Amino acid sequence: MTNTPAQPTAAGVDAVVPFAVEALDVRGRVINMGPVLNSMLARHKYPAPVNKLLSEAIVLTAMLGSTLKFEGRLTLQAQTDGAVSTLVVDFNAPDGLRAMAQFNEDKVAEVAAKDGFKPDHLLGKGHLAFTIDQGAHTSRYQGIVVLNGTTLEEAAHEYFQKSEQIPTFVRLGVAEVLTKAEEGGADHSWAAGGIMVQFLPQSLDRLKQADIHPGDAPEGHEAHEIDEDDAWVEARSLVETVKDDELIDPSLTVEGLLYRLFHERGASVFSPQLMADKCTCSEEKITAMMQNFSEADKTEMKAEGTVHIKCDFCSKDYELDANKVFED
Repeated sequence: MTNTPAQPTAAGVDAVVPFAVEALDVRGRVINMGPVLNSMLARHKYPAPVNKLLSEAIVLTAMLGSTLKFEGRLTLQAQTDGAVSTLVVDFNAPDGLRAMAQFNEDKVAEVAAKDGFKPDHLLGKGHLAFTIDQGAHTSRYQGIVVLNGTTLEEAAHEYFQKSEQIPTFVRLGVAEVLTKAEEGGADHSWAAGGIMVQFLPQSLDRLKQADIHPGDAPEGHEAHEIDEDDAWVEARSLVETVKDDELIDPSLTVEGLLYRLFHERGASVFSPQLMADKCTCSEEKITAMMQNFSEADKTEMKAEGTVHIKCDFCSKDYELDANKVFED
């Protein structure tokens, strides 16, 4: 557990900060999350191991979603046979985040008690989908990554390699923070951060990458190998050195972190994109969703009179008159 101040003061808190290292043909994003992250987690009251996994997913989704050039939504959704069966994070452009998880509490405790526990151990086998929806006039795009002991960092790398074919490297860091409670004693909050770099040279020839591992290819099959661009190797190697505490350190600004990494090459930092805790649920949307229920369900709800529905994302309770919702 990290003993740090409750309110981080570093530049870029709850914001995605774009940057560029022109000398290496690299573009990237850095994020440090505090108050917004804690607002999202507090309403759920999930166990600490689930909070840590969900925080990683929120940071990753925020960085990916902030790259959307138009209005739209990016959704990260995991379905697994592990202790955490469902993990969903929505980014609604330009700044809205919401998140939820479904899990078996006993299994979470069992997995978390094992030596060497890491948040991704909660996922088990399954798949992780990255879905981009930019409105009614564009086609929805979805990239799927198989989960089998895969970290969220590794899943992001595979997604970009398979779907975008852009060399990408991601680091995520999360910590439970010990804070001073207002009335004595101690309290806890969460801090999370991430950095993502992408190799985007003007020459497409420099983007060549080795093929994805052939998996169950016939014996004797030789994997395709290719020399990676020196600039990309340098940029990725530098970001690989980033430690978790550097991503969540409230005294380390974005500029300070980028200077540590790229002071020999120089990095340009652009305007931050603030994130917000925003759910898109509404009574109108829930009423419209309820119209899809079977006639038998509608009849039963009319007989009961009042229907109580709780949003899985923001935990808001809705109390609706079923007879008005289903009136002819």
